[in-house]
Amino acid sequence: MDKDIYIKTIAAEISVSFKQVRGTVALLAEDATVPFIARYRKESTGGLDETEIINIRDRLKALVEVDKRRAAILRSIEEQGKLTQELSKSIQEADSLSVLEDIYLPYKPKRKTRAIIAKEKGLEPLALILLRQEDIDVKKEAKKYLNTEKQVNTIEDALKGAQDIIAEIINEDPEIRKKMRKLFTENAYLSSKVTKGKEEPGKKYKDYFDWNEKISKIPSHRLLAVLRGTAEGFLSHHILPEQEKAVLILEKLYIKNNSESSMYVKNALIDCYKRLLSGSMENETMVAAKNKADSEAIKVFAGNLKELLLSAPLGQKNILAIDPGFRTGCKIVCLDSQGKLLFADTIYPLEPHNKLSDSEKKLKELCEKFKIEAIAVGNGTGGREAKKFCESTDDLNNPDIVMVNESGASVYSASKTARLEFPDHDVTVRGAVSIGRRLMD
Repeated sequence: MDKDIYIKTIAAEISVSFKQVRGTVALLAEDATVPFIARYRKESTGGLDETEIINIRDRLKALVEVDKRRAAILRSIEEQGKLTQELSKSIQEADSLSVLEDIYLPYKPKRKTRAIIAKEKGLEPLALILLRQEDIDVKKEAKKYLNTEKQVNTIEDALKGAQDIIAEIINEDPEIRKKMRKLFTENAYLSSKVTKGKEEPGKKYKDYFDWNEKISKIPSHRLLAVLRGTAEGFLSHHILPEQEKAVLILEKLYIKNNSESSMYVKNALIDCYKRLLSGSMENETMVAAKNKADSEAIKVFAGNLKELLLSAPLGQKNILAIDPGFRTGCKIVCLDSQGKLLFADTIYPLEPHNKLSDSEKKLKELCEKFKIEAIAVGNGTGGREAKKFCESTDDLNNPDIVMVNESGASVYSASKTARLEFPDHDVTVRGAVSIGRRLMD
């Protein structure tokens, strides 16, 4: 596909101008990063933000992948000598990988399937006769195809082989696959079960031990939880719609009447769904659902990180900071409005010590003595319990009590910079200082 066609397609899809997309694509071709383009090349992109640039990048990549696959499929079918003008037109008009693969499926080199074996036994004409569903004596017709040399020894052998061929014909029908894909996407349910004998070690996934939810409605975090549980061997899962709905779609397209032939076609289409279609559609649906869930999870994490990075600092206030802990106690430090360390101590309000009275007394004394305006509690082990302890302590003069992300505090506490500033204090005090200063700025 010509690059201008890519640009025109993307511009229409994300509602920006051709010029904006062209400028962005040119910069991406030079290996410019998204942050660089968004920040320093606004004149080339017309002021597109990072989300729009990412959308352009990802959609361009998808279009290029479709075109590469299109070229490979055309080459493969042409080498087989089966490329007709009509088939070439269908391939050229396909706008997604799934549609391309549906068209290519009948021409794709296969392992020796049941249908191929049946064709080698000369049963394809019988399959086509059954598909016409004319008013014939089916067993009398099947008898014509008996051949002991090809191991078609009985009428049942002949009919079974013909049904295998019909099942593959239905499975490779692009219209069928399109309708099945829609059914799975809109109406399939993700169900999960606990692996036998893994109830106790897998108890963190107990919510999914016997669980069922529509795939189109499932939140990303629940889908990803089921996949984690499956990967760890605690769960098994399937994505399937009601079989009756799937079979009804197949019948509408392939059952013509109530003849004896149609009964064999119906058996073949049920076999097609169970043995061929449902498995491939389940895999497709899971890949699409996981990709969507991954994208949503990334957006959530990115949003949380952005909020964290852009959150307003508390500013210059007197801070009491707590580096929480159970066995070793909660290290507390008091900082003045410039972040200078004024006092350090340890209290033991949490298990296994539970020295609540002594800890409350110490907390009140420090808040009054140093005129504490805010309490910073690290969000590590024991953080929630330490925050709850502070909130339940009376007469602290209403300081703000804030959970602070302590990621990096332990690294800082053991750094050369921290040792130079606080040579007489250990790493726990330095870590608590880092937590308090982080709340300030």
